Amino acid sequence: MNLNLIIDALRNPKGFFVATPISILCAAFAALFFVLVILYSIKHMKGRTGLWRYYLYTILTFISTVGVLFANNFMVLLVFWGFLGLLLYLLIVFGRRDGTPAAARKALVIVGGTDVLMLFGIVLIWKLTAGSSGFHGLLHMPITGMGIPLSGTASIIAYLCLASAAFAKAGAMPFHTWVPDTAENAPTPVTAYLPASLDKLLGIYFLARITLDVFEMTPTMNTILMAIGSITIIAAVMMALIQHDLKRLLGYHAVSQVGYMVLGIGTGNPIGIAGGLFHMFNHSIYKSCLFLSGGIAERRAGTGNLARMGGLIKAIPLVFLTFLIASLAISGVPPMNGFASKWLVYQGVITSGDSMWVLWLLAAMLGSALTLASFMKLIHSVFLGQPSDGVKKTIAENKRGTSILTAIPVVVLSLLCIVLGVFAWKIPFAEFFRPEIRGQVDFPGIWQSGLATLMIIAGFIAGYLIYLAGTLKKARTAAPFIGGEVLEDNPDMRVSGVDFYKTIRELGLLKGIYRWAEKKYFDFYEVAGKFTGGFGVVFSFMHNGLLSRYILWCLIGLVVLCIVLI
Repeated sequence: MNLNLIIDALRNPKGFFVATPISILCAAFAALFFVLVILYSIKHMKGRTGLWRYYLYTILTFISTVGVLFANNFMVLLVFWGFLGLLLYLLIVFGRRDGTPAAARKALVIVGGTDVLMLFGIVLIWKLTAGSSGFHGLLHMPITGMGIPLSGTASIIAYLCLASAAFAKAGAMPFHTWVPDTAENAPTPVTAYLPASLDKLLGIYFLARITLDVFEMTPTMNTILMAIGSITIIAAVMMALIQHDLKRLLGYHAVSQVGYMVLGIGTGNPIGIAGGLFHMFNHSIYKSCLFLSGGIAERRAGTGNLARMGGLIKAIPLVFLTFLIASLAISGVPPMNGFASKWLVYQGVITSGDSMWVLWLLAAMLGSALTLASFMKLIHSVFLGQPSDGVKKTIAENKRGTSILTAIPVVVLSLLCIVLGVFAWKIPFAEFFRPEIRGQVDFPGIWQSGLATLMIIAGFIAGYLIYLAGTLKKARTAAPFIGGEVLEDNPDMRVSGVDFYKTIRELGLLKGIYRWAEKKYFDFYEVAGKFTGGFGVVFSFMHNGLLSRYILWCLIGLVVLCIVLI
């Protein structure tokens, strides 16, 4: 390796960074999330020791994110990408007094392990394209405009290695299990900042770059991407249905929504790719809003257990409104932004020409329906249901309203959910996406978002007028009859929002699948750990330090050698 070539490359960084429309847009969103999370953290993280380290990690995370987004060289991207993995670990463990949580170790192993795969994929690309130019060529190997055909084993392995790193960062299956664990254990601003927003932007951005700029996709590989996206949508939302922890449930939905982005990119056509990229931004907005709003509700209730929460709509009505808007957005209810991007993905799947497009479309639509069902459970459990005695006491002791520093981020994000949905067709996102998708985005099934919004508003007004007309005449008031008991006199009769969903895990085939999931059979991290531990047990048995055992191995080796020689 020539040291002078390395020094020359570092002294002349021309071509190391490049600004594209999509990278500029991602950086603008990253800056928005950085500002909002800092505002939220001033109040939410108050009182924790060593806060200077938390803000330093947050700033460095933003800088590293910008470095990844503007990197035009694989080696530069790899440096910033690896630094982000370390910062993720440091932010997850921040403020923990009970040692390093298992969630932090899992995130470090999964993200760091796929970083090794990324490095291996980069080396393969270097051998396929610029291997003859030595290490100097590796330092100057650009990301854009390579056009490597996926026709050989080496190119396919290289793409899968790079895609694995993108899947792990974004939280797509099978590298997804660190996301719900992080959501449950990390501080709320950290979860909203990384797994909910920046990691999704980075993971899907990198997947789009390698899929559109580095490799020439084949129909088979596009089908594989659509299959991964569809499986991620359904499997993650089915796991979300049975969760009883607020942030863990939101974590599984963060995984599920990645499936729509992968599905859109996998269609291989302009409208589907545009939909996947648009959904990447939309998801970052409403998922951050959900985590931040949920964090406020969790602190106000003193617990994140859905079976114990309830009745918070009176205590924090503004947070209820922002949470409701974000819930409608993630469920794909018009006219929110989530519907606009999902609508594009649906059309991309239909026009993809894939032989199994109906299956992918059904998975995407069913995922939206199940998402809505789980958020009905969530809203009822947190805001509308009856609170437990402990939550009642906590609410009574803390009568202060929502801090303006925590209210501003959730209000801004919820307003963006509405604006980007109602005016989705007026915002020139296609201009930002066109350099990536290399084609005109035609909308075969466009819907009039402005007219639909007006009709929805008119429906609400008509419903309210009907309600007022019904209250003009004085009606008789009677106590509700629930099996003869009065709920106020029987606190043990409290109905939580999670009880109905407990029956889902007992339904037919789902019963076995959920049981396997609870035993971590689908957890890549746990399965790999057990597999590695099995090797440890075997080697421990083989090398236990006893002389007789080593003599036995020597004799076995001698017998094998004699057989080979004979």
